[in-house]
Parts: sequence; C-alpha cells; structure tokens
Amino acid sequence: MLTSSPSTTSALALIADDMRGVDAVIESRLASGVPLVGEVSRYIISAGGKRLRPALLLLVSGALGYRGDQRFNLAAVVEFIHTATLLHDDVVDDSTLRRGRPTANQQFGNAASVLVGDFLYSRAFQMMLDAGNMRVMEILAEATNVIAEGEVLQLMNMHDASIDEAGYLRVIRSKTAKLFEASTRLAAVLAGSTPEVEQACAEYGQALGTAFQVIDDVLDYDGDATEMGKNLGDDLREGKATLPLIAAMHRGSEADRAIVRRAIENGSVDDLQAIVGIVRNTGALEVARDAAAQEAQRAIDCLWHLPRNEHSEGLLQLPSSLLGRRH
Repeated sequence: MLTSSPSTTSALALIADDMRGVDAVIESRLASGVPLVGEVSRYIISAGGKRLRPALLLLVSGALGYRGDQRFNLAAVVEFIHTATLLHDDVVDDSTLRRGRPTANQQFGNAASVLVGDFLYSRAFQMMLDAGNMRVMEILAEATNVIAEGEVLQLMNMHDASIDEAGYLRVIRSKTAKLFEASTRLAAVLAGSTPEVEQACAEYGQALGTAFQVIDDVLDYDGDATEMGKNLGDDLREGKATLPLIAAMHRGSEADRAIVRRAIENGSVDDLQAIVGIVRNTGALEVARDAAAQEAQRAIDCLWHLPRNEHSEGLLQLPSSLLGRRH
C-alpha cells in the first residue's frame, strides 16, 4: 500500500537552493553565437514545467550524501535532453499548445524547433564530458538511444487500435521513463554507490516515470485543459492507443469498441465526447489509475535501499503525489 503523504511541494522545497544552481548552469550553457538558438531554447525552458528529472537527480544525490557540483551539471544535462525531446515531439505530433502557450514549433516553425533540439542534444553531450566519468557517458548515451527508439516505436504504433497494455508500456518505458531512470541512476553513480543501490535508484526512477506517464494519459480524458496547458484529446488526434483507450476497448461493448477503434485508426476527435463517456463509464480510468498506483508502489519499495533522511523522505512523497495530480 502507498504510505507517503501527497506533497510534491514539500519534496521539491528540499532542493530549492540546488535547483537555483541548476538554473545557473542552464543559463550559462545556453550561450550561443546564434541568437535564434538561445531564443528558442529559453522560450521552451522558461515555460516552466515540473522539472522532475533534474529534481530526481538532486533528491537522490541528497539522499545518498553527494554534494559535489556535478549534480548541478548533470541535472542540467537531463533537462537539456528532455527539452530536446519536447522540441522534436511537438514537431512530430504537430502539437500547438504546451504548458498553456503555443509550442515552439508554432512560435518559431518546425525547422527551428528541430535544429535547436539538435543543438540541445549536442550541448548536453559536451556537458557530459565535464563529469570525467565513462559510466556517466554510458548511462546517458544509452538513455538517449532508447528514447529515440521509443519515439520510433510510438510512430510505428500510431493509428493501431490492436496495441495491448504490454505494447503501450514498452513505448512509455522507453520514451518517458528511461530519462527518469537515467536521472536517478546518475545520482547513484556520482555518489559512488554499490551496484545494488544503483539498481534500486534506477528502478525507482523507471517506476516513477511509468506512473507519471500513465497519469498523464489519464488526464487526456479526465483533466482540465486550462490546468493542463494542452488540448484535451491530443493523444486521440494523433492516433495514440493509450492505456485508458486500451482498457475502454477491453471493457466496453462492441459498439463502444467500434467507436474507439475508428477514432484511433482515423486520428479523429469527432467523437471525443462520446469516447470520454466510454472511457469513464467502462471504468477504464480506474484501470489506468490502478496501473499507475502499482508502479508508484514499486517505486516506493525501492527506497528501502537508501539511507533514511529528509531527501529520501522527499522521494517517498513523490509517487503518491504524482498519482493525485490534475495537470
């Protein structure tokens, strides 16, 4: 059973000073002789967001007692990699709204978004060298490769209504959870942890990242567009068979299945209201939330390997707080 108290704010408050150190690194490493590079980068980074990946690296570093400056550098690296994936994702998905304002591709065009995403990837790899640690390079090189594979796999799965839960989880564990996993594993490596502790930290990140994405997909049918800062039904418009839709097809009537299947295959939101009703009435949201809760519990179970302190308590709070989020 989940035992942590639902407070993301208190967990993140522990690393508020550290996050300012990360922000300083981000600001300094965005410098470029090409003005558009900095303009596009700052546009998307300044939009805010949860900064969960760097936050996880900082929280695990704190839990394991690592206080070196490389925690700021590598936290900035994972944020750059994440930002690069957002820039590329929004072009691939033809998205128009993120975090409550126009996407970078809407603001600056697809070409600028793709190329600045490339800049952020290459700058991240330059920054990795500062750690002087081949294990760090190995973790981040593998993570970026797996993320790219996940993106391609998701592209292949577009408009395929036959995708099952296992296929869905394979995509999100590659596309989303892998960078969470890398963030927590990096902190363990910086702290010189044992292989057992490193693996526990990595599994915590993977489980938390999986839970985060499942809830994100739930909110596409159970969220508020104003709070979320994106258009509801975007996943359906892109032809993505996410867990709420998979569960709805499994639990609904033949007529329900036909409506959902047709929408996925056509990438149509014409029947969005009917599909929202199907997802809610079949209990599909509860199925998805239960799946996220199992992942959150898996994350919590990994924390027995870490020392007991305020930072590990913060890590204990995060899974249940993410389950209750509305945006």
